[in-house]
Amino acid sequence: MGSGGLVVLDDRDCIVDISRFFTSFMQEESCGKCTFCRIGTRRMLEILDRICEGKGRPGDLELLEELGDRICRTSLCGLGQTAPNPVLTGLRYFREEFEIHLNEKRCPAGRCPALITYQINDACIGCTLCAQACPVDAIPFKPYEKHTIDDSLCTRCGMCLEACQDNAVEVV
Repeated sequence: MGSGGLVVLDDRDCIVDISRFFTSFMQEESCGKCTFCRIGTRRMLEILDRICEGKGRPGDLELLEELGDRICRTSLCGLGQTAPNPVLTGLRYFREEFEIHLNEKRCPAGRCPALITYQINDACIGCTLCAQACPVDAIPFKPYEKHTIDDSLCTRCGMCLEACQDNAVEVV
């Protein structure tokens, strides 16, 4: 990504969220001289935000490709000409992940908070570590009982997942 840099990702990283991160950076770095770079990257970011929030619309992926192509062709500087590359490359090689976000309203990597939920499986021994770690008390403190997560209170911070030593907390 950019000046000879290399980014290494695995299946725990969300390509849609990574594309959004790099688009946000490029949008902030734009000098604003070129209309397509200034406004086009902002529109791309708005679309990616929508997709990551589970509010994507039919045609969003095609619109991202069209905007990316126009930004590349009409920008005057190297930043603008390469700004859409993270999105275009993501769409070219990982389109199915974008489509899952858009059509199934879920994040396969479990990174987009609006598209995931946490649940506690039968491996729970009632140790209360997850309940103690939860900053919003979405997990009732019940020693030696299988815990549950109140989804209406959960902020999807991941603290319960990190605290659980029995792999009882899972992302779905």
